[in-house]
Amino acid sequence: MIKIILSFILILILISACIIFIGCEEQEQQLGKKFSYDDDGMLLINGQRTFIIGTYHLPKSEKPYQELAQAGFNYVRIAAKKETLDEAHNNGLMTWISTGSIRENDEEEDQKRFKELLAKFRTHPSLLCWEIEDEPAYTWKSAQARIEPHQLIKTYQLIKQEDPLHLVYTNHAPVNLISTMQQYNPGTDIIACDIYPVIPHGIRITYALNPDGLQGDLLNPYLSQVGEYTDKMHAVSQRRKPVWMVLQGFAWEMLRKIDDRDPAMIRYPTYDETRFMAYNAIIHGATGIVYWGTAYTPQPSNFWSDLKKVTAELSESKYLLEAPRLDWQIQKVYHEMGHSIDAGVEILVKNIHDKTYMITANADKNLVKVSFKVIGNSSKAKVLNEDRVIEVQDNTLTDTYRPFDVHVYELYEN
Repeated sequence: MIKIILSFILILILISACIIFIGCEEQEQQLGKKFSYDDDGMLLINGQRTFIIGTYHLPKSEKPYQELAQAGFNYVRIAAKKETLDEAHNNGLMTWISTGSIRENDEEEDQKRFKELLAKFRTHPSLLCWEIEDEPAYTWKSAQARIEPHQLIKTYQLIKQEDPLHLVYTNHAPVNLISTMQQYNPGTDIIACDIYPVIPHGIRITYALNPDGLQGDLLNPYLSQVGEYTDKMHAVSQRRKPVWMVLQGFAWEMLRKIDDRDPAMIRYPTYDETRFMAYNAIIHGATGIVYWGTAYTPQPSNFWSDLKKVTAELSESKYLLEAPRLDWQIQKVYHEMGHSIDAGVEILVKNIHDKTYMITANADKNLVKVSFKVIGNSSKAKVLNEDRVIEVQDNTLTDTYRPFDVHVYELYEN
């Protein structure tokens, strides 16, 4: 009888050891992924610089994960379910899960819930980030924070205690003070900001819009405010954390109930506007672009196709976007076009395999003609995603930009 009991105990020990081994092996596989970020805020996965192209919403199709992957996305918010993480992983997508924060009146219950959630999903191979709260400092029409910094920081500390591997992402509204948002820095690894500037004049005020009908509150009401808010987020992070920008994937009027919409106010960004906003953020140092609001967008639709065209271009250009920037000062000479120059053409220079690339965007609302004094011995400039080549004469490249136009040049010799 004693032998039988001892044998039974031995079997239980072996089974427990196997379970522990399998769990450790699974965690080791996930721990093989090291998530961090470079000095310029570019995400590093096992040391590999990785530009993020993400979305808050799945497409309205039979194979939404596949559609995202084919459109160049690599990052998606998902529900905390194993089958959704599996589906994302099977289509090569990284994920993030929203957790909420620890409530002061239910701290013990929330800590238990958090530990269970983290234990369940922290080893999943698709997981990249946790998100605690969206826009924690922002309350519409009030200076009072929706979530106080100490609540978010306390939640962050618990997440890092249970899962030191993964990063934590926090998206801010654009309008709070830099000093206010900095109070949340100890509770996040990645700082984001949502800015959606395509708003028709005369729209009725709705949630998150200011009395002037704009979401942003800087002096610049145009598309190029995206770059200015990117700069603001770098000031929030003190250039110590990645900055990702959350851009417009919807029409503001479509956020209303169906029977309350004014058809004349339904205004989606055009393809050129969507493309400009992405590159405007990138030139100003964003290392990730994430879209919000596509759940309110008809699919199929022209706007949805245009947005996917932009994300596909970003994905095809990842080799360029992920390269470190060069701190080159390109001399610019503007030609008289009958308009003032405000921000003018903004430039981001990269070098890959001894080839020089210039990512440029006209941040002005007017037509601009400009000559660049380029560095090196280039004689031609291929304009990527356009069927044209420009002659470079005496190290000078001259081109014309429509309002909020984007040109990406690859410089080369004959």
